[in-house]
Amino acid sequence: MELAPLRTHDQAHTSRLHSIMKGGDILLGDRGFASFVHLALLSKGKMHGVFRVHQKQIVSFRPRRRCNITNKVHLKGRPRSRWICSLGTKDQLVEYFKPTSKPKWMDDEAYSALPASLVVREMSYKIPGQNKRTKVITLVTTLLNPEKYSASSLAKLYESRWQVETNFRHLKIAMAMDVLHCKTVKGICKELHAFILIYNLVRLVMLKSAKQQKVSVHKISFLDALTWLRFAKTHTNMPTLKVNPLRLNRCYPRTRKRRPKNFPLMNIPRSFLPKPFP
Repeated sequence: MELAPLRTHDQAHTSRLHSIMKGGDILLGDRGFASFVHLALLSKGKMHGVFRVHQKQIVSFRPRRRCNITNKVHLKGRPRSRWICSLGTKDQLVEYFKPTSKPKWMDDEAYSALPASLVVREMSYKIPGQNKRTKVITLVTTLLNPEKYSASSLAKLYESRWQVETNFRHLKIAMAMDVLHCKTVKGICKELHAFILIYNLVRLVMLKSAKQQKVSVHKISFLDALTWLRFAKTHTNMPTLKVNPLRLNRCYPRTRKRRPKNFPLMNIPRSFLPKPFP
């Protein structure tokens, strides 16, 4: 866990977590992590990344296309990456170039140590089914070998990234971490560490139960493990926790079921608000 002030970009502290990784590890992430700097840092540590391409990154799978490396105005709308070769349908090797300006969170020495360019792989695939918010996913990765890492295996690997959203829901909804109650920075840090400590204990219970029942840990019910841990006594044997069934094509629209109350939001301190009764 890495704590940061409000409105701090994820990449500002992501490199600190690289120290707990080792060579050959693969890091999955969404669009916020797909930058040249992050890919270069992973490649420098002999690690790999599979990220969704940033929405501002122009991707074209046309062979031998022209590129806009120097960011010229008359070439605006063309990719800034140089095409190298095609690996298949919607699958190619390109060369990313080092940006002219460094990120604010990175010092000059670390930025100058990065290479001038980096060879990466871009691939795109469609998501089958209707009523999906996203129809096409475009990935960028440092896994360049198409025989060892096929496009279908990379697509399946990236689909597992959604598990982190489920884990966030466990923290925010099941453990009620969506609203923090402390008023100071020190208190907020203590509250977050307490939540993470309990969360890791629940995950440990889920892992032991999954090994005991010989199922995937992702199928063990988080709420069932949390409830057992809350009321378990000392030296209690590991119970048989609930195993969730495989829920294919399970998705929910981004809507709210419960109607909010028709009251204005409290955007000033309570003492300055008018009293409802004299």
